[in-house]
Amino acid sequence: MKGKSALLVIDIQNDFCPGGALPVPGGDKIVDAINEYMERFSEAGVQIFATKDYHPVETKHFKEFGGIWPRHCVKGTPGAEFYPKLVFKYGTVVLTKGDRSNVEGSSVFEARDPVGNFFNMVLEAGYIKHIYVCGLATDWCVKATVMDALKKGYKVTVLLDAIKGVDVTPGDSEKAIEEMKKNGANMITLDELKLP
Repeated sequence: MKGKSALLVIDIQNDFCPGGALPVPGGDKIVDAINEYMERFSEAGVQIFATKDYHPVETKHFKEFGGIWPRHCVKGTPGAEFYPKLVFKYGTVVLTKGDRSNVEGSSVFEARDPVGNFFNMVLEAGYIKHIYVCGLATDWCVKATVMDALKKGYKVTVLLDAIKGVDVTPGDSEKAIEEMKKNGANMITLDELKLP
């Protein structure tokens, strides 16, 4: 059986957009492109997944407990909610990650669906072999997810006009893109998208 494709929208949440606890510079600027991708994938009948960072109050992810990040995307807070300008399509599956105190949760392969299945199990059950990836942040969760997907044998296409990076160190996002390319990820923009 020929493998199917899926669109993965990573962490477009209030805390990662302007005014949030951990804003990605220009994180809100990719929302229009993401909405257009979701529209096209939905019209083509392609499954869409959207992820949320969804941390407990105490987690090794946060500075106060030994991590590197300020507190963000805490379960049940407005900062953890999806950015309001995102227009989700019917049938989008929401995955949550980072929801255990001892797990970093950067890669979506650590995320689970609403009934507790890990992302890889969900992909296998749907015969999905090709993942299109967009969202935040290029040099963290996007990169971690893409690298895991490639290691697991998935075909990966990164949507360049629908990602933004944190750039803790200037140039981190460019390096992340090069590393993803070097390891086999394809890179396209909206005008290059061809869906069946």
